[in-house]
Amino acid sequence: TGTLGAAFARVCELRSIRYRLLSRAELDIAEPAIVDHVLAELRPWAVVNTAGYVRVDDAELEGARCRRENATGPAVLAEACSSRGLPLLTFSSDLVFGGGQAVPYVESDPVAPINAYGRSKAEGEELVARLHPEALVIRTSAFFGPRDAYNFVTLALERLAAERPVRAADDLWITPTYVPHLAHASLDLLLDGERGLWHLANAGPVTWAELAQKAAGFAGLDEGLVQPCSAASLGLIAPRPRYSALASE
Repeated sequence: TGTLGAAFARVCELRSIRYRLLSRAELDIAEPAIVDHVLAELRPWAVVNTAGYVRVDDAELEGARCRRENATGPAVLAEACSSRGLPLLTFSSDLVFGGGQAVPYVESDPVAPINAYGRSKAEGEELVARLHPEALVIRTSAFFGPRDAYNFVTLALERLAAERPVRAADDLWITPTYVPHLAHASLDLLLDGERGLWHLANAGPVTWAELAQKAAGFAGLDEGLVQPCSAASLGLIAPRPRYSALASE
């Protein structure tokens, strides 16, 4: 029922696809007995996993919980779906990469995570691929959308609209991804019966500072209020790859 799950629900409604949106209370994906019970009861035609631990900095302090949600949970789903012959779609992150290159990462590039969150996602990818080779795993990057009150773009625009400055890193490169585009494209791949590892992100690497400036420009706000700075000056707990932009083969 988070940002991505709610986006899938809206896309399914637009496309007249039946779905059932489950909360964490209704389905703990890391508990095999619960997963088996829910799948037996609902008998879905496919499973889309949009659950997961998303707080990158907190993951450094809550490693076990992060791993449970981002690695163990997808593995449990993969095993349960594989045994039933069910298509599975689950999500990973650009933070599985180490940031040592200067061109967008593609699917065949080796992973080298440098923080706990990235390690949990990389482990989840490996487990899903082993337990359900037909599963679809989509890596994406820095997503934002119109209905999520806590993403970077929304928060930046709120500050800029109030004529407050926004500090943003100008030494971290990403590929910001619009959530409705991501949900539609992911669902297309699932319906087409695709499998394996895919990168889905809107094209064009930018820094976080450039993203804030572009958003300000589109919204008619003062781009001068965006204050580019180093990532180190932001006091982030988890290390970030200098470059984690995505492209696709």
